[in-house]
Order: sequence, then structure tokens, then C-alpha cells
Amino acid sequence: MTSLINKAWWQYLGRTLKYSLYVCTHPLDGFWDLTHEKRGSIAAANIIVFASVIIEIMRLTLTSFQFVKINMEKFNAIIELLRILLPIFLWTVANWSLTTLMDGKGKMSEIYMSIAYALVPSVIINALMIILSQVITFEEGAVYWFLAGFSTLWTGILILAGMMMVHDYSIGKTILSSLLTVVGMGVIVFIFVIFFSLVSDAVSYFVSLYKEIMFRVI
Repeated sequence: MTSLINKAWWQYLGRTLKYSLYVCTHPLDGFWDLTHEKRGSIAAANIIVFASVIIEIMRLTLTSFQFVKINMEKFNAIIELLRILLPIFLWTVANWSLTTLMDGKGKMSEIYMSIAYALVPSVIINALMIILSQVITFEEGAVYWFLAGFSTLWTGILILAGMMMVHDYSIGKTILSSLLTVVGMGVIVFIFVIFFSLVSDAVSYFVSLYKEIMFRVI
């Protein structure tokens, strides 16, 4: 609670948020200083992730129907929230788990910060795309789709740069570890699906057993 009313803390948060813009344009130096020189913060990372979720929901709901077609009756903001948060969580866990076996130097918090700061171009460009979609026609949509692709490419490059600097890897080892991370994410999802399936089956079994016992007793 003290930190919330501490002026110095808010100034620090502002600096770490502003630093995200430097990271976008100077990824190698930016990500190195982000973790090794403590230029970033978990609080700023959380704000960026939150902004990413809000902008994505706004993009789906406010973008002109010419570019985004969505059934508002079936739209669920919680699903969109999980669609962004789950990949971040899975990447952080899978990457940390694998890189600890590959001499990676990054901590889990540093991996999370790097992923969050890499989302900044997506937040900014998606916000611009929402506005742009309202003033251009479908025939001029090449600009819109170019920005969408550019946003994805820029974010992907930043993620690779972040992983390379956080773990002090070469570019080759970074790409390898990133590919293995994607596989690891799939393995984690598979394990969770199997686990919840087993739990569901066990619960169903005990519920059926309880009903059978109560039926025979009564």
C-alpha cells in the first residue's frame, strides 16, 4: 500500500513504461539493459499486458466490419483475455523450463518482462488500425493488412531479441530454444488436458458411486 502513494515509485513506473519505447527501436541494447541494468519492471510489464488485452478487445469490437467480422452474440471477453494471457504464461513457463537445461541465464520474471515489452508495437499499431479502419475503404485495405503483418513481424523479432539478450544466447541458439519452447508449450497443454480429463473422470466415477450407494441404502 505504501508503494501506491509513494511518488518515487510512480516516477519509477513511468520511467520503466517509457523505456519500452526504447526497447522497440533498440531491441538488443534495450533488452540487455531491461534485465541486466534493471531498466524494466514487473509493474510496467503488467500494464503493457493489460493494455494489450484491452486493445485486442477494442480491435475486435470497434474495427470496421469491412476488416473484422465478429458475431457479437457469441463474443466473450474472457476468452479473448485468455487467448492473450495463456500464451504468455505458457511461453514463460516452457521457456524457463527449457533454458535452465540449456545454460540460459534468464529468470522467469525476466522472461515475462521481455515478452510483455515485446508486445508494445502490437499495442500501438493495433490502436492505429482501429482508427484507420474507420476512414479507409475495403479497396484501400492493403494498408490495414500491411500494418497487421508488420505488427506481428515486429513483435516476433522483439521476442527473439529479448530471449537472446535475457539468456545471453547466440541467434542460432535463440531460434532453437524458441522452437523447443513452442513444443514445450504444446506438451504443457497436453499434460493439462490429460490431467483435467482424469480429474473429470474421477469425479464422475465418485459421483456415480455415491448415487449408487444412496440408491441402495434408500
